[in-house]
Amino acid sequence: MTMRDGRPSVADIRAMKAAGQKLSMLYVTTPDEAAAAAAAGIDMLSIEGRFFDAAMREAAGRCFVQVGLPYGPHGALVTAEDYLRAAFAFMRLGGDCFYCAASLEIQKALCDNAVPVVAHVGLIPSQCTWTGGFKAVGKTAGSAKAVWDHVKRLEAIGCFGAELEVVPDRVAEVIARSTPLIMLGMGAGAGADAQYLFAEDVLGYTPGHKPRHAKTYRDFAAEYRRLQQERIGAFREFIADVRTGAYPEPCHAVPIADAELEGFLAAIGR
Repeated sequence: MTMRDGRPSVADIRAMKAAGQKLSMLYVTTPDEAAAAAAAGIDMLSIEGRFFDAAMREAAGRCFVQVGLPYGPHGALVTAEDYLRAAFAFMRLGGDCFYCAASLEIQKALCDNAVPVVAHVGLIPSQCTWTGGFKAVGKTAGSAKAVWDHVKRLEAIGCFGAELEVVPDRVAEVIARSTPLIMLGMGAGAGADAQYLFAEDVLGYTPGHKPRHAKTYRDFAAEYRRLQQERIGAFREFIADVRTGAYPEPCHAVPIADAELEGFLAAIGR
């Protein structure tokens, strides 16, 4: 497979789906997480626009990067022009596709300008008041059909993919097999095209509630607690050294020759 700059293109990702290749995807917030994902061989990264810059793109290496365009009360984007301007700016930084949970009209405006758009179906956190809060969507025939219809509308406007969140696995499998969109599954079972988790869940330092679909592979929370105690201990030792005069030592100070010091003292009348 030919890849530009060593990383997949939209066409490559579509070819992977067509070949039945299951993709791995992580949400990351720091260059260290992005670099670790790249070194491990993660296929796709999700990075919010507020975290995405040249350093993050470099750290992401060969990973295909989805940049999240800010939406709703937490974002400053309102009009289609706002979204286009932001998408083009992130594209210049090396974004590969762009998450957009705004209206169908705004998503279409992005698609019409050849921006690879990833939408959101099923449980959409920013809009979950309409579906009853943070709970599964698609558990009834009518609700599942509504998810299907949403996907078909996204197909019609030219979206590249969609996050498929907390939808019954058998419904998700039917949808993923029946659409050209790349379905990024988060709590949607094994039939999705990609399995999408947050790095904080994988590494075990999720603050607050951990989703049912999350799987933890390392206990970073314990390590962070240990490091915090080490910080406190180091700071206490520093305080003690300051109070007793153990810090600073001569090696921490800038020396001056005796003659120069005498000259300085004479200059100030001391």
